[in-house]
Amino acid sequence: MTTTRRVRARRGEGVLLREEILRAAEALLDESGSEDALTLRAVAMRAGVSTPSVYLHFADKDALVEAVCMRVWGEFGRMFTENLGGDPFIALGKCARAYARFALDHPVQYRVLMMRASTGPGVPPAAAECFRHMVNAVSACVETRVLEGDPEELALGLWSAVHGCVSLLIAQPSFPWPRDREALIDHIVRMAGFGTALYSRLPQQLPPSAELAEALDDFGARLVPDAGGSEI
Repeated sequence: MTTTRRVRARRGEGVLLREEILRAAEALLDESGSEDALTLRAVAMRAGVSTPSVYLHFADKDALVEAVCMRVWGEFGRMFTENLGGDPFIALGKCARAYARFALDHPVQYRVLMMRASTGPGVPPAAAECFRHMVNAVSACVETRVLEGDPEELALGLWSAVHGCVSLLIAQPSFPWPRDREALIDHIVRMAGFGTALYSRLPQQLPPSAELAEALDDFGARLVPDAGGSEI
């Protein structure tokens, strides 16, 4: 581990010191692949400051780890919004796939921010931002009536499906998942998207399964796109 001796910060340089601490913590996270390496002492040594200096900016290890992981969240927002535009239902599918890819490309950050219990009151910033992006994408689908219902309720269901998929992939790496991870994600996204579109139109009482299967076969046949069709 490389340690850099740092000159004592002058008055007004607190923001710069905080940034140095975050960069040091980010480097340790990248090298270790685990938040366990981010002890305040280890981060202080990497940044070339005293441990009390770290405490001036972060109350405890949890606060430091969360701040480090949030540094990649701007990339998440860009990936999500870049897929908006055009047909809203197709865009929703693209956004969901971008969400899954981001989570799997940053498993440590995603686990810290989205897969462990909140330590403070209120909704954590990462969760709030995820939900806001999902609601925006779903709202566009509600406006065109491809989805029907309350955008927040619909978004919560879709978010739960995608989050569940990536959380299992991250938390259970030894499970015999299909080799084609993209195909699995595509399957979950399509199932959640089409399921949501259909669910909002279903009556409370459904016909017997044989009749339902026949009706669904007919529905699927009528959805075969022409040359201008697109996949969700």
